[in-house]
Amino acid sequence: MPNPVTPPIPHGTGPGRVLSISRRSLMIGASLLPFGTSAFAATRAMRRVEPIPARFVTLQPSPFADAFAANRRYLLDLDPERLLHNFYISAGLPAPKPVYGGWEAQGIAGHSLGHWLSACALTVANTGDAAVAARLDHALKEMARIQAAHGDGYVGGTTVERDGRTVDGKIVFEELRRGDIRSNGFDLNGGWVPLYTWHKVHAGLIDAHVLARNARAMPILLGMAGYLAGVLEPRSDEQMQRILAAEHGGLNESYADTYALTGDARWLRMAEKIRHKAVLDPLTAGQDRLAGLHANTQIPKVIGLARLYELTGAPAHAAAARFFHQRVTGHHSYVIGGNSEREHFGQPDQLSNRLGEATCEACNSYNMLKLTRHLYGWQPEARWFDFYERVQINHMLAHQRPRDGRFVYFMPLAAGARRTYSSPEDSFWCCVGSGMESHAKHADSIWWQDADTLYLNLFVPSKLDWSERGLAVDLDTAMPLKGDATLTVRRAPRGRQAIAIRLPGWAKDPVVALNGQAIAPVVRGGYAVIDRRWRAGDTVALTLPMTLATEATPDDPTIVAFTYGPLVLAADMGSEAKPFDSTGPALVNDGAIADSLTPAGDNRFTATGALGETLTFRPFYSQWDRRTAVYLPTFTSDRWAAARGEYVRAQAEARTLGRRTVDTLYMGEMQPERDHQLVPGGSEVVNWSGRSARRIKPGQTLGMTLARRPGPAVLRLLIWGRDVDRAIDIALDGAPLATATHKEPAADRFVALDYPIPSAGAQGRPAATITLTAKRGDAVIYEVRMLTAEDAAPVTSV
Repeated sequence: MPNPVTPPIPHGTGPGRVLSISRRSLMIGASLLPFGTSAFAATRAMRRVEPIPARFVTLQPSPFADAFAANRRYLLDLDPERLLHNFYISAGLPAPKPVYGGWEAQGIAGHSLGHWLSACALTVANTGDAAVAARLDHALKEMARIQAAHGDGYVGGTTVERDGRTVDGKIVFEELRRGDIRSNGFDLNGGWVPLYTWHKVHAGLIDAHVLARNARAMPILLGMAGYLAGVLEPRSDEQMQRILAAEHGGLNESYADTYALTGDARWLRMAEKIRHKAVLDPLTAGQDRLAGLHANTQIPKVIGLARLYELTGAPAHAAAARFFHQRVTGHHSYVIGGNSEREHFGQPDQLSNRLGEATCEACNSYNMLKLTRHLYGWQPEARWFDFYERVQINHMLAHQRPRDGRFVYFMPLAAGARRTYSSPEDSFWCCVGSGMESHAKHADSIWWQDADTLYLNLFVPSKLDWSERGLAVDLDTAMPLKGDATLTVRRAPRGRQAIAIRLPGWAKDPVVALNGQAIAPVVRGGYAVIDRRWRAGDTVALTLPMTLATEATPDDPTIVAFTYGPLVLAADMGSEAKPFDSTGPALVNDGAIADSLTPAGDNRFTATGALGETLTFRPFYSQWDRRTAVYLPTFTSDRWAAARGEYVRAQAEARTLGRRTVDTLYMGEMQPERDHQLVPGGSEVVNWSGRSARRIKPGQTLGMTLARRPGPAVLRLLIWGRDVDRAIDIALDGAPLATATHKEPAADRFVALDYPIPSAGAQGRPAATITLTAKRGDAVIYEVRMLTAEDAAPVTSV
C-alpha cells in the first residue's frame, strides 16, 4: 500500500495554490470541492484577504521561534497510542500503551488528541517536518483501524460514570439518538462535555487533511461526521437546544468546514442546526448578555457563525461575530488581551474586582485570535492585528515556558501571583491542548495577501519565499523588545507590487525609510503602503517608537497597568519558589502616573512603591518563573495619607484569608464543580452580579466534597446580602453541623456565613463531604469555602 503522506513541500516550491480552509483562515482550493464550487465562491466573496500559506514562511531566531521549537519537542514527546488508549478500549481492541494522567484519565480523553492532530498538521504545513508527519500518520492509521472496528463511523475515547462504574462514552451518543437527553448544566447524560471532545477530534482531522495533506484523514473525518449527524439530524429544535446547553466547542464550524471541503449540503444543514439560540440569538440582536457565562464555551460558537457567514453570506452571522468581538475585546478583556476570571465573563467594564489567581484562561485567547483572523479577512484594517499582537506577545508567549514547553491554564493577574505549569504526562487541561496549537502557528499570520498587495501584520522575524508572486523578503527585527524592523527584498517580482506594513496603534510618529531615505508613504487602513517595481536588495526600514503608557481598569481609573510599546510590563515580586506574603504594591504620584516609572535600560523600569520599596518592572510575558504584579492601585499624596491604614489592613486580611483557605468550591462553574464531585440534587445554576450560584429549593439537597486539614476548621458559605431569614441545614460527613441563617438587615453585598467544624484529629480525613439542604425559602449559594480555624469569626460580611 502506498504511503498516504504527501511528501513535505520545500519552501518556495510545490503547487501554486495551497489547499486549506478557514479554520486557519487559509485559502480553500477549488479542487477540494468535488461536488461543486459554491462554497468556495461564497468564501472568496466574503474574504478580501488571505494569509500567505505558512509553508512559504520560515521563522528566524526570536521568542516566537523558541516557542515553536519547544512546542515541536513536546509534540514528539507525546505518544499517540497513549492518547488513543480509550479509543482502543471503546472499539474492543487491546490498548498497546497506558492512558495518560490528568484530564485524559477523567472522562474527556480525546480533546488532547484533537489539538495534537491540529498542532502536528500546522507544524508540517509550516516546515514539512518529516518526524512530525510520520507521527501524525501513525496516529491516523490507528484511528482508521479503531473506526473500522466500530463499523458505524464512531471514533471516540470519552467515558462516563454509571452506577459506580466507568463505561464507554459511546453510550451517551446512542442515548441521544433515542431522544434520551439529560443534563445538570455542564454534563450531557452524565458525560463530561462529550460533544466538545468530539469537535476537537473532528477539527484535528480537518487540519490533518488540509494542512498536512494526509490522505488517511478524510475517510475518518467523513465517518465521524456521518455518525454524529445520524444522532442529531432527527432531533427536534427543542431537543437540540437541550443538547447544546452543554459545552460543544465549535461543532458548527467543523461541519461548515466539512461542507466547504466536500460541497455536500448535508454538512451545511448540520452546521446551521447546531445553533445554541440562548447565546447566539442575543448576540445577533446586538445584546451583551455574557455576564456569568462560561467564556470559552461561547467563543467557538461565534467562530462557527463567522465561518457560516463566509459560506452563506448571511449578514446576521457577520453582525453577531463583529458584535461579540467588540464587546469581549472592548468591555471584558484585561491589559494582556485575555478575558474571564475563573473561566467566566463578568459584568461588562467591571474588572477592578476581578484581578485574581484565575484570570485569562488561555483557551479563550486561542479562540479570540481565531475569530480575529476571520474578521480581519473580511475587513483588512490594522486595528485587528493591534489586538492580535497584544494577545500573541503578552498572553500566548507568557502561556508557554520555552525551556520545557509546559503550559499555563490561567494567567493570574493578582499581585504576587505565579504561573502554574502543566506536567508532561499528568495534566492535559484544555489549555494544554490549545497551547499545542497556539505555538505551532507563529508563522501563519505574519504575512497576508490580496490580488494586489502583500500585507505585513506581525513583526515576527522571518523569511518569506513567496513563489506565487516571485517575491522573497527577509524581515529582520528585535520586536517585541525593540521598535524597529527592516524588510530586505531578496528576489523581486517582474511587475509592480504593493507592500502594506502595519503601523501599530502603540507607535507614535513612526518613520518609514526606503533604501535609507525617509519617505511619506500612502497610509491606508492603518498601513504604510509602498507600491513600486521592486529590485533585489531594496530595503524598507521601519522605526516604531516605543513609549511608556498606562491602561486603567474601566471601572476604577486608579488601578492601572503599564505598557511599553507592544509590551505589557509587570512589577517583579520575586521568585515563584518563595511564598508571597507582602503587601501588594501601590504607587503614589500627584502628576501623571506614568512618571512614576524611571527607565533602567533593556525594557526595565524602576519605581518607588507607596511603602518606600523599590519596584522593578519588566516585560510580563518573559517572567515565566517570577511572581508579578500587573495592575497596581495608584494614589495622590492626599489620598494615600488617608487610605494607607485601610489599604495595609485590607491587604493583610486578604493574605490571611488566602493562608487559611484550604479549598473553595465556586458554585455554577463547570471545572470547580467537577473537581469537588458536586451532586446537584435538582438545583439550578443562576447568576447575579456577574457571579454564578446554585439555587436549591426547599427540600432539595446539594452535595459536594471539600479538602480539609487536621485540626479544627470553619465552613464558610457565601450568599447575597438580601437573602435574609432563610434556613439551610448543613451536614458534615452525614452528621448535622448547623442551620445557616442570615438575619442582618438586607444589603446589596455578599455575606459570608461561618460555621465551626470540630477537629479532625492529627490524621484526619483529607476530605469532607458537605450537604446543604434548603429548609426555609430558596437557598442561593455562591461559594463554599473550607478554612482553618485560625482567627475565625462567626459571621462576616464582604
